[in-house]
Amino acid sequence: MEAKDKEQDSFSSHLSMKSDNSKEEPLYFSQEERTPPGAETSKTGAKSPAGVSQAQSVDDFTLPPQMENWTKDHVKDWLTTKLRVPQNIVQNLFEQEFSGACLVSFEKRDLLELGVPLAPAIQIVRQVEKFKQQFSPGLSVSTQEVSGTIHESMETQTVSSDSGIQSLSSTLLILQEARNRIKSVMDQKSTNSKFLLPEVTDSPIKLKDLTDQKSTNDEPLYQEITDSSTFLPPNQPICQIRAFDKSNPSIFYTHNGRLPPVAGPSNLLDPVHEYHLLPDANETSEIEILHEFTTEVFSFAASCMNSRTNGTIHFGVNKQPGQGHGQVVGHKITSFSKYIEILNSRLWDYFEEEHVNAASLCIRPPNFIHVYLEDGTASDNWVIEVDVVPTYSQTQENIFYTLLSIESTEKKQQSKTECLFLRDGSRSINILADTNPRRVQEEMKSLIVKVKDWASVRKTAEETDEKPPSQGNQGQRLKQLITRGREAFENSIQVILVTDKCHPDQLEHLDFLKEMKLFAVLEFDPESDVNGTCSFYRRDHVGNLHFPRMYDTQDSVTTTIQKLNLFHQTSWVFCNGQVNEESETDKPLTPSEWLKKRSGEINNVVSFLFKPDLLSKDRLLVIIILHSAVDMDISSPILEAFCAIYRTLEGFDNMLCICKDSSVFGRWRQLVEFRCKEDITSKCIFALSLNEISSTIKKLKEPQTQSSRRFLPSIGSSSVLLTKKDEELMTVLDILCENECENTEIETQESFEKFKIKTEEDFYRGGQVTWWNFYLSEKDRLPFISRDKYSELYDLITPVDGYTNPCVIINLFHHPGCGGTTLAMHVLWNLRRKFRCAVVKNNTATNQEIAAQVINLLTYGKQEQSSYMPVLLLVDNWDDVEDLKQCILNVASVKKQHNQLVVIVLNCERTRFPDESSRNSRTANVLITNKLSIKEQSLFTEKFEQLKDNHKKPETFYAFMIMTNNFSEDYIKNVVSNIVADLDVSTQEGRLFSFLALLNTYVNGSYMSLSLCEELVGIRNTFWKQDTLDVKMNPYSTLMITFTVDEHGSYQAVRLLHQMIASKCLEVLTLRHNMSRSEIIVDLLHCDKLYKSCMGKDFLVQTIQSMLVTRQRKEQGDEKDTFFSPLVEDIDEREGSDNIKDVLEKATCRFDKSATLPQALARYFCLREKDFKSALKWALDARNKKSNSYIADTVGQVYKGHLKKEIEAPEQLTPEALDECLKLANSAVDAFRDSQELAKKDDFLDAYEMHHKKRQKSYNTSGYAGEIDVIMILLDGITELPAFSSHDRHKRDKILQFLKGQHPVSSLNDSSNPTFDRFVAVLADHERFLTSLMPRLKEIFNYFESYFTYLKPRSLEKETADERNKRKVSEYFRKYMQIFRISVEEKASEKASKPNLSMGQEIVDQRCYLEIKRADSFAGLLQHLNDKSPAEMEHILRKWQFIFENSQSTSVSDTVNFILANIVLHSLKPSSTLLKRYEVLVSLLNEALQKEGTHSRLTEMYYLSMLLMWPLKDKRLESLATYRNIGLYITSAKKSFHRRYSHMFPSRSAIAHFFLGRSSGLRQIVSKAKLDQILMQVSRQQASCNGQNSQQRKLHVLWQSGEAWNQPEIQKKLLRIEGQSEQGEIYVNYGGALKMQVRPVYLGDIRSGYSREKLSFYLGFTMEGPVAYNIKYENEDK
Repeated sequence: MEAKDKEQDSFSSHLSMKSDNSKEEPLYFSQEERTPPGAETSKTGAKSPAGVSQAQSVDDFTLPPQMENWTKDHVKDWLTTKLRVPQNIVQNLFEQEFSGACLVSFEKRDLLELGVPLAPAIQIVRQVEKFKQQFSPGLSVSTQEVSGTIHESMETQTVSSDSGIQSLSSTLLILQEARNRIKSVMDQKSTNSKFLLPEVTDSPIKLKDLTDQKSTNDEPLYQEITDSSTFLPPNQPICQIRAFDKSNPSIFYTHNGRLPPVAGPSNLLDPVHEYHLLPDANETSEIEILHEFTTEVFSFAASCMNSRTNGTIHFGVNKQPGQGHGQVVGHKITSFSKYIEILNSRLWDYFEEEHVNAASLCIRPPNFIHVYLEDGTASDNWVIEVDVVPTYSQTQENIFYTLLSIESTEKKQQSKTECLFLRDGSRSINILADTNPRRVQEEMKSLIVKVKDWASVRKTAEETDEKPPSQGNQGQRLKQLITRGREAFENSIQVILVTDKCHPDQLEHLDFLKEMKLFAVLEFDPESDVNGTCSFYRRDHVGNLHFPRMYDTQDSVTTTIQKLNLFHQTSWVFCNGQVNEESETDKPLTPSEWLKKRSGEINNVVSFLFKPDLLSKDRLLVIIILHSAVDMDISSPILEAFCAIYRTLEGFDNMLCICKDSSVFGRWRQLVEFRCKEDITSKCIFALSLNEISSTIKKLKEPQTQSSRRFLPSIGSSSVLLTKKDEELMTVLDILCENECENTEIETQESFEKFKIKTEEDFYRGGQVTWWNFYLSEKDRLPFISRDKYSELYDLITPVDGYTNPCVIINLFHHPGCGGTTLAMHVLWNLRRKFRCAVVKNNTATNQEIAAQVINLLTYGKQEQSSYMPVLLLVDNWDDVEDLKQCILNVASVKKQHNQLVVIVLNCERTRFPDESSRNSRTANVLITNKLSIKEQSLFTEKFEQLKDNHKKPETFYAFMIMTNNFSEDYIKNVVSNIVADLDVSTQEGRLFSFLALLNTYVNGSYMSLSLCEELVGIRNTFWKQDTLDVKMNPYSTLMITFTVDEHGSYQAVRLLHQMIASKCLEVLTLRHNMSRSEIIVDLLHCDKLYKSCMGKDFLVQTIQSMLVTRQRKEQGDEKDTFFSPLVEDIDEREGSDNIKDVLEKATCRFDKSATLPQALARYFCLREKDFKSALKWALDARNKKSNSYIADTVGQVYKGHLKKEIEAPEQLTPEALDECLKLANSAVDAFRDSQELAKKDDFLDAYEMHHKKRQKSYNTSGYAGEIDVIMILLDGITELPAFSSHDRHKRDKILQFLKGQHPVSSLNDSSNPTFDRFVAVLADHERFLTSLMPRLKEIFNYFESYFTYLKPRSLEKETADERNKRKVSEYFRKYMQIFRISVEEKASEKASKPNLSMGQEIVDQRCYLEIKRADSFAGLLQHLNDKSPAEMEHILRKWQFIFENSQSTSVSDTVNFILANIVLHSLKPSSTLLKRYEVLVSLLNEALQKEGTHSRLTEMYYLSMLLMWPLKDKRLESLATYRNIGLYITSAKKSFHRRYSHMFPSRSAIAHFFLGRSSGLRQIVSKAKLDQILMQVSRQQASCNGQNSQQRKLHVLWQSGEAWNQPEIQKKLLRIEGQSEQGEIYVNYGGALKMQVRPVYLGDIRSGYSREKLSFYLGFTMEGPVAYNIKYENEDK
């Protein structure tokens, strides 16, 4: 169109509610300049005739002429500049999204509600009215041929501009009404006329103008073309032809009867006809017949679609001109379905991919018309008819090419040839067949113009056609839309439903929703949860009731998924509130109010739900169900939601609209067409009832692979029905029912065999084993391969003697990829009738969540009773099984009997060293390795022969073949080398393969989402795609597998078959294709597509970061401890350090918010490059990005490394260098102290570690350790200085006295040695820092003593690391003593030379001895409980006694330590004469308690009160105030302990060092060490009798299993206390007001229900308070 024409048409185009020729998003006015209605501007800038410029200038800034189109920024500028409204009021409105649409619709009352004062509110309202009058566009409308009046009460409808809705002013409404009047007149005057009308415009118009209008070349667009050579012979009957686009099973044709002569296009809506006779079936094969059938249909269809005319092609009718033209002959047809299927399946071969969807909707399914003989009897012949309906909504202005197979006469072979068919009279012609290129080029140029004209005519013809919309294809359309052109509606499709109020009578027909994977529902019926769709759905399924604001969050996608339980339970979003809500915030609103207050929330919901990294577009279907007519109001809430979805999805492709009837559809179509400028008819179903729709959809559903009724085993061989709704509540568990896979729908279908083969193939290729694999193996009576350890694991789970613990952990250690998880699931399968079996399917779930659902499974279907069917729970590579066990016990809502089992946790632990892991494990375990026994090898060989019977190429099941070849590296190398040899690494396929090889080699369990892989290799992410990744990646796809991920959403993912395969692939890429690891990772970092929104993006980003930063640690089952990740270590070894820096720096740029990458870079510069300046830069960068103890520790490590380098330099330290070292040491100490403070509030989970589910909780003590390191390095440097390392002992002592703070630094000056004085001057500058080092070291050592003595790790596996840390601290302490303490010989020599040492100095010496022996603190004394010789403890007590008796004023801490020294010695040697009497110790403690009160931080004092003053039946201490206050002191102990150590509770628990014994006095205090000695003796005796090594009866096994409490020798030592359970707690009552609370060690030992029960237990004493072990209820059966 020329520029002038464009200007002339701009006005009408803005007024038209009809679509223009291109699809565009709904009208969405932003700050971009768009020509408003009625505003026409010429090139010279002249105003339009209406007098309205394109934009209005208001005080030096430009605003759109229509206020409704203003953004909130426009409004803000106008209020501030023009109206001069106070800034605070303007800012308040701006923050409340106050746009122009709001401005014109708000009244004074509305502004007042928003907090605008009265005066400005009045000013704003009046100025708005003034602006409307000043800038209202003037429009003229000719109504010469239009009668009637327009309703005067039409009001301006306004909506929020930021929601993408166009404002419709009253002027537009008037024009639209005028247009409708014009159209009505035209329709009346053109009744029965055949001329074609152009599109109605909104400019002044007369009917004569319409009738005279011509096409652009002044010729009629179409003339009726009739072949003059065709005629009807006289006296031959003419058959009644089937109504176009309608199926009529009652119609038939008569043999030799005549159909009307063929004709060319007339008015485009009346169909053209074409006749054909197919080859004789007796002379031609069926394949050739079907080929000709499809070729003719698609050629005819393409010609009709390009010419925009309806048409029908008839097979079985003579097409030859002359007397036989149109004669009905018919064909013998053996199968109708073959003709239907061949059309559906061959569309992709004939049409371009982008037009397949349009072609499938334009080409109707074949109709088969029976041919009767002339005598009225039925023949065997049929006429096949195919209708073509190229509606404008499907064809738009597109040109449709086809690809036909044409035989080459030269090469005698078929080749694909591109064709372009048009209707030429009564025939179809291919304009590309012309051999003259110039003519073809001219024809194509002409065709482009013609197609636009034809499309316009077609659109006008459809609009003016009085016939109702065709309803004959609604069922076919529904099938097409719901299945996306496939055979069935796939179960994996995620459905988002948008719906309004449904009448209760119609709810039963919505049952098809219950069979879909309903991801979310946007509900616009506020009563839905009471009597609507929501209530109906929730009868059988879980639907979580949500409000839109719950999606307006700053949380990550993964976090929101977990919070809202997305993918596991349907999110039912009430978009207009709920009628029964008490809060005004969530009550229903009117449309206008909703627009102002909730439309933004809906945009947020839609934006989140349709994120590419949440739902894959090709697995998504949006169903919109409209039960009632949508008001003709563009501000309708459901329309707002629809437009938001339309914008987000960029079209209708993923949509299906179900309208109650044609009237609802009509209104909906008009609204959508006005808003979106697109016709939605092709996506709508409106002629079918809900019952018909429901039945059709249910029929199209994929067969179910799960039993419709699922049962759980129960006590006494009974069963319990597990309902679907209850199963959905257990979101983290994959429950294995006793009738799993039995009586399923799939097994009754013809597709079962295909399903069976695919299930087996997926598993043996390397996919995760499923329950179906075991079921099919049993069904076919082909035993599933069992590893040799199967029986051992089975027997361990089902011991003959049963279990004594309610929760048991069993570890299965295995090499990655050797079948460990398969073995575990095999055991579960065979125990599914003896246990309630389940697998944790979501590795991101918390232990508390898992525990709660496990107990729900345990008690499901049971009333409160004494016995339950135990749960067998499988977890895969769980990080903190001990914590999971504790959580299970904590939430167990059961009444347990003695020795009753509740839960067995089977943990499959992947490790490279299963043998070592098994030896070090303190729990029962089984191990399997990647080496097969001879028996196992024979089983795999036999299985391979069986697979040959049912599978074409079982040798390509490489995961299975790896095991069959006993994990032979040579076999893997050969396979990989052969397949990857020809890989072109420069292609996108090669790029993807290299990414997977790198990820799968270095990060176990890594993968990439299928949609991302498809995008990388160029597979278009469309709803109707047919290309697959397997085909695109062939032959390399034989090494890849696709599987479903449920942890971070639900989507398809891709990985290589086996980690060993990945490793070999990477090796081949490196050696044969010269791709280094650094090149691949850099390419991975530079690939922008990976980091855009896509499925699994968060996990992939975490995986990449983990690959770069996660180090190996022996304690986690790795081969060795490494400084860097395995990838970085390998790059360093193979490629050099420069590549490492390049990789880490690029990674830091890519993940600019990550703190762990700059941390890794800092560690690299520090440890490998010794470039401490660069290291510090990156460490501080990491510290600024994230504040936690580990990052702060890295800063300290950099300073420490720099300090160490300076101290250890070969050159002697100068005073200047010493000054630098002291500054470095000071900075390092500050950084480590910062680290230790941050450790108290650490978030234990780093983002890059998310793929591990979670790290075991641990309290980071590296700050303390680093501080000790720095101080020791510094002290070594100072004491080794030549100036200070003199053999002059006097000078050495003076330096030590200075460091101890006993002498000032000035005492070190030596006027005779200037160099020495220069060093002293440096020390003087740092005197405060240096004198703080020794007390700080002492403080840290005391901390570690308490840390290791009072608390123990909650995880048994952490105890090994604890022991290693203890040894390290002990070594530090020894070194500390060497520096600051003189030897015993020196001390004796000093005493001899100075016999009159003061008593104070003697006490100091005694304390020095105690410090050396680690007996100067309460925690240190407790450690002496394990001393084998009591002689040293006696010596220690003497020292304490000397201090206690000779100190001028005894501190409370000294008194407490002295009392404990007596208790420890009594435990080691009760007969020692040094021991104080029990009463004396009690008296001393009582004095201390009276002095300190109940708010002291001295937890140890309150601990002693429990040991010495726990009341017994003889009430020996009744006369003391302490006895009456013992309950208060126990509370004080707990509070004091929590103040000191609560930040460590997530990782550690208090230790019970003593238990309450049967005797009295000090003999009632029984140490844990003493009980250990008794158990060791018992263990040795039992081992001797059984001929076993005593090491097999480890102490921890006896304590963990509870067997220790059953030993008679233990029972003789300990006193069993009687108490009572109240409100879920344990109390011991000693009469009067003395009632003390005791904490159970295992919370699961307390029954639920808050029942008051009498019970008994053994009493242990921890620093936190008394604890109960081995709890028994009085009424338990013995």
